[in-house]
Amino acid sequence: MLTRLLAGLFWLSVVHIVYVYVGFPLLALARARLRPRPIDAAPIEPSVVVLIAAHNEEASIAAKVAGVLASDYPAERLRVLVASDGSSDLTVARVEALENSRVDVLDLPRGGKAATLNRAVDSLPSGTEVIVMSDANSLLDPAAIRMLVRPLADPEVGAVAGDQRYRAAAGAGGERSYWGLDRRLKIAESAAGSAIGATGALYAIRRDLYRPIPGHVNDDFYCSASVVGEGRRLVFEPHAIAYEPPAGTVGNEFGRKVRIITRALHTELALRRLADPRRTGFYALTFVSHKVLRHLVVVPLLLLAVVTPLLATHALIYRAALAGQAIVYGLGVAGIVSAGSRFGMIRALALPAFFLFANGAALTALWHVVRGRRIVHWTTDR
Repeated sequence: MLTRLLAGLFWLSVVHIVYVYVGFPLLALARARLRPRPIDAAPIEPSVVVLIAAHNEEASIAAKVAGVLASDYPAERLRVLVASDGSSDLTVARVEALENSRVDVLDLPRGGKAATLNRAVDSLPSGTEVIVMSDANSLLDPAAIRMLVRPLADPEVGAVAGDQRYRAAAGAGGERSYWGLDRRLKIAESAAGSAIGATGALYAIRRDLYRPIPGHVNDDFYCSASVVGEGRRLVFEPHAIAYEPPAGTVGNEFGRKVRIITRALHTELALRRLADPRRTGFYALTFVSHKVLRHLVVVPLLLLAVVTPLLATHALIYRAALAGQAIVYGLGVAGIVSAGSRFGMIRALALPAFFLFANGAALTALWHVVRGRRIVHWTTDR
């Protein structure tokens, strides 16, 4: 009886993991091919405000604003609003020193990014048609804004996610590989209806679809995905590119990943209505598969780690599974250890290292959520 129970847990865990990493991506690709929903994109030029929420970004904010102003977009249709979330450095002074009539700055008390965005949006001129959100440390390709607004020519499209890419020298190869796979998946999701969500590096939303963001969620995912609940599409535009800076140290990156996943899990709880297919159709499956089940994949991984050794004496397949887990986790640990050496991470170990790293962060984040911990304020380490 006990062996049957353990075997059941083993195979349920395997199904969960395989579905998340193989099954759903294949399903999304198949749907995009068999039931495509074309986007009526066109070279439009709505009035755009690029909104940058910043907390102690004195080192990067001037270059960020200058990059936006240099965009290949009509100057008379483009403005920049920097909203300082209680910065205690020279962030506000650096923006004011630009003395550009197309740049505004809000010096707000510390309230968290969501509260800062909400107050900034409330301050926008009534004629603003499109809000472009972009992180202070993301540098935009000159054509990014023009490409980002093209899909909004389609009235069914409510928000557009840009393409986050790492600069050439950035971070671990495992994370770059992950984002490459995630990019392909978002293209497929978008082609068949709606992509799962946007990242804070770059996305656009129609001003009239912006809804106040709770303080304890991932603002980019909450804001962009909310348009699906309003009956509009969220699409991915791979030609609207934002470049992210290199990753930090392993310790700093782990803390960042824990924060992101903790807030992502709270976001999924806040947006749980999107998991209702009567409301959102196929996006409900995308929401559950691409977000919820992926963030919870650490649970079946832990179950496998516990039950596989207990089943190893019963069949060859369990012994093979045990050996496979030992190899993957061993390579992952070796990759993480090598990242701290003076030579940097060994390239061949990057993917298993990122797999172990990300799921370790997910486990910590899940524990935060179970304990009811919410993250509203944080200080970014550059």
